Amino acid sequence: MYIEKMFSLDGSVAVVIGGGGVLAGEMCQGLAKAGSDIVILDLNKDNAEMKAEEIRKLGKRCLAIKVNASNKKELEKAHSQILCEFGKLDILINAPGINSSTPFFEIEEKEWHKILNVNLKSIFLACQIFSKSMIQQKRGSIINISSASSEIPLSKVFTYSISKAGINNLTRFLAREFAVHNVRVNAIAPGFFPAEQNRKILTKERVKAIFEHTPMNRFGEPEELIGAVIWLASEKASSFVTGAIIRVDGGFTAKTI
Repeated sequence: MYIEKMFSLDGSVAVVIGGGGVLAGEMCQGLAKAGSDIVILDLNKDNAEMKAEEIRKLGKRCLAIKVNASNKKELEKAHSQILCEFGKLDILINAPGINSSTPFFEIEEKEWHKILNVNLKSIFLACQIFSKSMIQQKRGSIINISSASSEIPLSKVFTYSISKAGINNLTRFLAREFAVHNVRVNAIAPGFFPAEQNRKILTKERVKAIFEHTPMNRFGEPEELIGAVIWLASEKASSFVTGAIIRVDGGFTAKTI
């Protein structure tokens, strides 16, 4: 069928960094159902293996590798292992992330560096390492996970917002650099999808403020990210899309007063 051919990922290999988490784990499921074999890279090996087993039940190959995403040597080792076992990689999802609600004047350098290392440095390293295979094969799709706070910073998440703004800039820079090699680089900027890293700052007052500023008046559900992921991953459906920041936020960034 036309739609199946347009969005099918049959025969592709997708690497999902942070795939042991809630949102990225859902992305793994969606990519697998669209036809991809999956490699999950995550610091939490147990979570990665649990997600991998769910994907294997779908009849797809899935490899789980424990990786510190901000460690270049570990990423290089994982890259070599993936090429050895799968022979290629076609899709890279960069989705590691941590958060903190520490007030500005109380943020210590240790916390600052930790958040930037996980949220931004890791994506820089992954793009630098994994894109080489894509450039050699003259095709590939890199999808970085940004945030609604990447352009208009949210209160109480200072360092997080800065890291996500950096992701947008990195995405556009690499889109320009890699376009000549037929490697596309885009980002998805989710709105509020409650997960482990942001539950601790979701007080009743915070939830009320979020809903008042979100035209759809609710949180997003993890599966609502899958459509954008599959579209950007598809060679046919998004073949002329690069450097884009796709917002999946219930209208959050479209509203002022």
